[in-house]
Amino acid sequence: MSSVAAQQRRRTAAPAETSASAEKPRLSRKHREWLAAGLFLAPDVLGLLVFVAIPMVLSVALSFFQVSGFGSYQWIGLGNYRRMMHDPLFWDSMKITGEYVVILVPVLFCVSLGLGLLVKQKLPGVGAFRTALFLPYVISLVVVGVLWKFLLDEQTGVVNRAMRAAGLDGESWLGSPSLALGCVIAVMVWVMMGYYMIIFLAGLQEIPREFYEAAKLDGAGPWTTFRTITWPLLRPTSFFVLLMSTVAAITGGLDLIFVLTNGGPANVLHWRSSTSTSRPSDSASTATRPPWARSWC
Repeated sequence: MSSVAAQQRRRTAAPAETSASAEKPRLSRKHREWLAAGLFLAPDVLGLLVFVAIPMVLSVALSFFQVSGFGSYQWIGLGNYRRMMHDPLFWDSMKITGEYVVILVPVLFCVSLGLGLLVKQKLPGVGAFRTALFLPYVISLVVVGVLWKFLLDEQTGVVNRAMRAAGLDGESWLGSPSLALGCVIAVMVWVMMGYYMIIFLAGLQEIPREFYEAAKLDGAGPWTTFRTITWPLLRPTSFFVLLMSTVAAITGGLDLIFVLTNGGPANVLHWRSSTSTSRPSDSASTATRPPWARSWC
């Protein structure tokens, strides 16, 4: 009798449990997607806030103070900015930065696009070729600077040794004011071209193959195919590459320039750390500059 009573109790409890579970509110599919997206984005957003946004705000606030040593702050308002605007080295730095960006971005764009078109072809060993072109991008800029400083050294550099072996005179690649900027641009192109090559390659692979087959049937040559099919359909990717490369040219490269030239020769690449000056307000005023910008101190 006891077993029969237990079975009856389980039968009466089962509908109650079923109704209770059915009454629990469940998130809709849209809410679950938003929750998943928030969880995935949270670490990146937190990192950007802690390591980018907050330091930027503090840097701007610091630029309104005169800083002497550690912990000594004196409010001077726009004093740093006024001195900056009247310093000729600041305007010289802006001119050099403009030249750097104007030359680097188009050269990097054309080289990356050409490499993207090349590695899109079905060639033997193209995978290893893509990897070799992308590898410089993942190397630290300090390591790249040390490597190229060794290669371009006036006395013992590999480049000058090869030129002398060919009967040519060696050059002071990093010591000549007329060559230093070009060398830095060439090294930056070597570093960054693999990354933008991959972006162009992704854009090229999104273009339907049927368009090229139709152009081939119509007798279109390589240039006509590129001008009428590839280039128009690649415009969104091209805009992204131009935007990203311009931002990278303005805000990046401090490590490379410091290792290669330390701002020289003859101040042709002005740069000086805020710790290398004895004027108290320099450390505050340098907070307003791009990270790699040449110094106007």
